[in-house]
Amino acid sequence: MKNKTKIIAGVVILVVLAAAFWYGGGAPGLHGWKVSEPGTAAESVDPQADSGAAAEEEPEQSEVPEDEPVLTEGSEETSEVSEILPEENAEKPEEQPPAAEPEKPEQTTGPETMDINPATGKDQYNTDPVPEGKPAPVEPQDATITDVAHTCTISIRCDTILDHLDWLDPEKVELVPDDGVILAPVSVTFYEGESVFNVLQRVCKQNAIHMEFENTPMYNSAYIEGIHNLYEFDCGELSGWMYSVNGWFPNYGCSRYALQAGDVIAWVYTCDLGYDVGGGYAVGN
Repeated sequence: MKNKTKIIAGVVILVVLAAAFWYGGGAPGLHGWKVSEPGTAAESVDPQADSGAAAEEEPEQSEVPEDEPVLTEGSEETSEVSEILPEENAEKPEEQPPAAEPEKPEQTTGPETMDINPATGKDQYNTDPVPEGKPAPVEPQDATITDVAHTCTISIRCDTILDHLDWLDPEKVELVPDDGVILAPVSVTFYEGESVFNVLQRVCKQNAIHMEFENTPMYNSAYIEGIHNLYEFDCGELSGWMYSVNGWFPNYGCSRYALQAGDVIAWVYTCDLGYDVGGGYAVGN
């Protein structure tokens, strides 16, 4: 009986000590320990493990090629690269369409260079528009003669009269050469800015060929009345002198035609208002 009492007293003491240990702060849960369930091993838990794990984990770093430097913000290399490679989000300037080249003015000859009156279709000197591609007249008062020398060819003939001798004034028949050539084609010198009239005057004087003209203000040109004493109307009412340059019969006076190097001038006598020499009165036949 006595032993039984001792055993009970010992158990009570153990219970009291265990309770004092538990409630006195020695419980496993208060120290972050977990009491493992039957069949599982207890795991020790660090109180600061959860909060520190994420901070201690280092993010994976992408591999950087050994031959390329690692650029850090603020470094000289970063600023240089940023100048060369603009940011992706930076707005790109709008591409402007290339500026159209100004149109070049057309270079024209002929009627476009003449001051044509819309009411009459002619210029101030009653000249019809010049055919396309042909030189427009140059007014004598506007011409500038330089000392630059060129050459041209000139000839004078009246062979059309041979076909109409019965029309010719009998007193002038002896003036007509047998072949109708008064001046065979000859190369002469002229100066830049000179006209067909200037060359005709000089050639006739040099070769002692008679030539008579009249200045006509209405047409602002010299009108050739007679060459070699053969005048207009001497061989019919449609007869007179005409000139051509390079095969074209200008529709304006000879003192308005500015010569170019190599031009071929032909003075011809017509008995039919130019139609018998290919001139068609110089208005296009």
